[in-house]
Amino acid sequence: MGRCSAKTARPAPDQPQVKPIRIDPRVLRTALTAGGAAVTALWAVQAEASARLDALFATAAHLTGLLAAYGVLVMLFLMARVPAVEHGVGADRLARRHALGGRWVLSLCAAHTLFALCGYAAHTGDDLLSAGIRLLGYPGLAAAALGTALFGAVGVTSARAVRRRVPHETWRAVHLLTYVGAGLAFAHQLAGPDIAGSVLAVWFWSLLHTSVAVLLVWYRLVVPVRQALRHSLRVREVTVEGPDVVSVVMQGIGLDELRAEPGQFLRWRFLRRGLWHTALPFSLSAPVRDDRVRITVKAIGTHTRRVRRLRPGTRVLATGPFGALTAHRRSRRKVLLLAGGVGITPLRALFETLPCAPGDLTLLYRASSAEQLVLRAELEAIAASREAHLHFLLGPSDASFDPSPSSQLRSSRGDPIAPQALRNLVPELAEHDVYLCGPPGMAHAATVALVRAGVPEDRIHAENFTY
Repeated sequence: MGRCSAKTARPAPDQPQVKPIRIDPRVLRTALTAGGAAVTALWAVQAEASARLDALFATAAHLTGLLAAYGVLVMLFLMARVPAVEHGVGADRLARRHALGGRWVLSLCAAHTLFALCGYAAHTGDDLLSAGIRLLGYPGLAAAALGTALFGAVGVTSARAVRRRVPHETWRAVHLLTYVGAGLAFAHQLAGPDIAGSVLAVWFWSLLHTSVAVLLVWYRLVVPVRQALRHSLRVREVTVEGPDVVSVVMQGIGLDELRAEPGQFLRWRFLRRGLWHTALPFSLSAPVRDDRVRITVKAIGTHTRRVRRLRPGTRVLATGPFGALTAHRRSRRKVLLLAGGVGITPLRALFETLPCAPGDLTLLYRASSAEQLVLRAELEAIAASREAHLHFLLGPSDASFDPSPSSQLRSSRGDPIAPQALRNLVPELAEHDVYLCGPPGMAHAATVALVRAGVPEDRIHAENFTY
């Protein structure tokens, strides 16, 4: 029970819904840039022109310190899981911008430390080592140095070469040190000359930090707890869908209040041994219906392997929804859904729900073999009921390709998602919106092929979590 099948593969009844607020990525980028300009202006109006070496170093230290502090606030804001930002920009883009911004923040912190150290050494006549030891004698500066060291630890463990070797729980625990570092740095900033010299600056700087702190507490703590108490989610059924793939159906109370859209994901915390301490991000593999929600999971690691051993009745905490791979991105009448492997899960939900006239919706599903196809019976039932096109692209990259329209199961010589192969399968491909989800390598290759086949890049909608 609870599993979506041919009998349930039909749109839910129309009911009034409040459209979620979405912040456009360009608006967000403009606002953050304006904030950086305002911080620079705050430094500029207080900077004193001087040709002395120590003054020049001090001025550079003030600018890099203010920009680093602003950058920390931006990084925290991007990861605060504010729904309007998550739904408008997309969780993957936010995460990548967070990672890129983190490198800039660390660089600014290092520059601020170096400039401040050189300025103090030039002012006192000490060598750098002696100057550093003396500066650490000031409690505020010692706290700032500790905060910078914590940021450095987060940066090291987030480097790709290190992160691949560090358990997720360890990486997450170290990442939480960002909040401690931000608090230590804030105390140092209020004592600094650029902030402490103006009552208005102190008020404004404190307001910025308070606002970000409130967003973090609200959306990362209060909202998840409230959702857990309100919806009372529990596992209802675990169904094997294929090799190492299971669907988990959960049932709760008032799940329509989540306003989870097809194509989105939630972070799921299963309250059982080995899983309770980790929130796992999984997309909805079917629309929310009758207070039931479903995810489909492939076992690719320790935690995902444990999901297949869940028992009915297990309590579940869900946070979200997140992601922007939804119908709101659509701009054309015709739509192509292109999935690879378990990336079919969010596209399966879109395949059922995207409003399309007969013949305007196409799903291409890439898998190595027929046994690897997930939710095949459901996809075929949906295609039949909606008069949509469905093609399974099977086989390794060196398999043969049959471009005839009579065959639903296909394979390709060289590449089944090469530009010409895609044009053969999807007439008027360049006039489609494309939703793409699959393994990183496949997603990148598909994006390149689609662009070469004439699809504008801004009409290729994907979320990729390899940052």
